[in-house]
Amino acid sequence: MRLVLVKTVLAALCISTLLVTAVFAEDFSLTIPLPLTGKQAKFGEMMKRSYEMAAEEINAKGGIKKKRLLLSFEDSGAKPETARAIVEKLIDTKKQPIIVGEYTSACAKAVAAVAEERKTPYLIVASADDDITRQNYKYVFRQNQVNAHYADSIMDFLQKIVKPKTVAILFESSAFGTSGAEAMEKDAQKIGMKVLLKEKYEAGSVDFKPLLSKVKAAQPDVIYMVSYVMDASLLMKQIKELRIDAKLFAGGAAGFAIPEFIDNAKDAAEYAITATLWTPQLKYPGAKEYADKYKKKYGDFPSYHGASAYSALFVMKDALERAKDWSTDGIRTAMKATNLTTAFGPVKFQDKEGYQNQNFADTYVLQVIKEEHETIWPERYASKKYIYPIPTWRNRKG
Repeated sequence: MRLVLVKTVLAALCISTLLVTAVFAEDFSLTIPLPLTGKQAKFGEMMKRSYEMAAEEINAKGGIKKKRLLLSFEDSGAKPETARAIVEKLIDTKKQPIIVGEYTSACAKAVAAVAEERKTPYLIVASADDDITRQNYKYVFRQNQVNAHYADSIMDFLQKIVKPKTVAILFESSAFGTSGAEAMEKDAQKIGMKVLLKEKYEAGSVDFKPLLSKVKAAQPDVIYMVSYVMDASLLMKQIKELRIDAKLFAGGAAGFAIPEFIDNAKDAAEYAITATLWTPQLKYPGAKEYADKYKKKYGDFPSYHGASAYSALFVMKDALERAKDWSTDGIRTAMKATNLTTAFGPVKFQDKEGYQNQNFADTYVLQVIKEEHETIWPERYASKKYIYPIPTWRNRKG
């Protein structure tokens, strides 16, 4: 009897194996360039995890046209020349028909130039420099919002709630930082907010006090910073040390919008607001499930970088399944016709405002409340009521 049972189980296992093999007779291999070492590795790690989660779900539901999505990753170290070399190899040697990924704007710019030159579709996931989709490129698509619109919801919040008259702008001297600062300067002019100071700094600085002393002397109503996570954390810690008070401390997304900002800045992060392109509290189909699954697996809610990476593979899957063929032109045509709602939000690539193949997504405002990022604006999306006015440093605990 036992022998019969064992044979039955083995037979069932063999049939199961044959069925899996039959479903995935072929693989669709996708190599994604990301910063997995260096200062931007936190973002790269979050995005890598999110890509892997999406691939698992896609394969569990039959893959892409019955092909298993097989992911691998290459480390660019956030270096544009490395990112370029990786993508040249993927296109020229591996004949990969679509490129997805990268994080920094500098790397995405380098990859975009290669993709356009080789006429290979490139889906940008988290790089925000406005210029990337203003080059009349036909093969470059961007899923995330551009820097010029990152602060849309922040400006709405400032106008309706804070009503500031002056602002100081601090920014990292990268493509992302520079374009973000320029966008804020233009936004400030539109609402009559005077820019008292606009100062750049080199990434990885350890002493912001000379710069912040200028800010303290200027006494702006709002201090707006465009920074990656370590700089964002250090800026807020040194603002606290110097007891620089303002009506509001605001970040232009990136480093201010990920859990590590709060982990690193500690109580100096409290009440700071930041722009973001996504929050775990949004009601898009699959958003809550993705956020909860990510937190259960890795201990923290993901930021918009992870949500965009996760959703990008579903955008790619949708395009590949609609494409008449998997030639680069066939995929490009399908990408151009994308009209999909994802966990990240709606994705539709448009040509307007001087951009090409750009997805124009809503933006949101987060505030650090009791050591957690909470959605505060627009109010219809709020997970918690905003805190304003914020207390001075003298009146805070700690």
